[in-house]
Amino acid sequence: MKRPATVLLTALAPVSWGTTYAVTTQFLPPDRPLFTGLMRALPAGLLLLALTRVLPRGAWWGKAAVLGALNIGAFFPLLFLAAYRLPGGMAAAVGSLGPLFVVGLSALLLGQRPAARTLVTGAVAAFGVSLVVLRGAGALDAIGVLASVASTASMAAGTVLTKRWGRPDGVGPLALTAWQLTAGGLLIAPVAFLAEGAPPALDGRAVGGYLYLALANTAVAYWLWFRGIGRLTASQAGFLGPLSPLTAAVVGWAALGQALTPVQTAGMALAFGATLAGQRGTGRGAPGTQSFSSAEKTGRKDSMDLTDPALRR
Repeated sequence: MKRPATVLLTALAPVSWGTTYAVTTQFLPPDRPLFTGLMRALPAGLLLLALTRVLPRGAWWGKAAVLGALNIGAFFPLLFLAAYRLPGGMAAAVGSLGPLFVVGLSALLLGQRPAARTLVTGAVAAFGVSLVVLRGAGALDAIGVLASVASTASMAAGTVLTKRWGRPDGVGPLALTAWQLTAGGLLIAPVAFLAEGAPPALDGRAVGGYLYLALANTAVAYWLWFRGIGRLTASQAGFLGPLSPLTAAVVGWAALGQALTPVQTAGMALAFGATLAGQRGTGRGAPGTQSFSSAEKTGRKDSMDLTDPALRR
């Protein structure tokens, strides 16, 4: 698949994640962030495990656990904690620094030296998102700020390590997604039950909301995300992250009647332009950091069946 199509498909993941806030507030029980994170991750992971019927082997038990913790198990609770403790869009503003986190970790772990243009582009993206999501000033909660920074760093580290470790031979992105969602969901489960108690009663709207989050917003979106990480550089994938808060703003305007000011519109244009600029290359990579798999290096063809354990990017 050519690069523009890969970018567009990968971008569907953060666009989908941008609908999470609207679905949560309009369809789900209030004040149950950990239970919501659990319902997003574990059912989706178990479903994909049933489809692929592939389990980790050897060192990949540990790697899958680490990636699941970074991308799902730690990221979800920290993200929700930040959203509950910080005013307005502060958590989203801190999250918009994700591309810069990814660039820094890519230099450290992948040997990809960032160009000055990449750093400027990341700063412009963060500034644009800040114009969109930040509201009036309010007292900042230290725990909320730390949780927001930690959630951003967790997802960035998961993105870079997913790129560094790749996938085992004969294992496709669908199976890798299943491992991480299941590991992350199992990590969230005891914390959710200890902190929030028994699951709440669910009506039809809540069931529909959780089905959407588990299937489209998580199973499909994370499969597209991990598949895209395999084809793009880690920094290029990271620069798609600001699409999530931008989508949330558009959904709020279109579906929830939230007004967009001229300043917010200008911020959206800046952030979207920076996202596009971030796909034009992000610095020189060290040997071994190319965005294709060992199978693609040898020219081997792979099945396009999504339920095939050997599915490749």
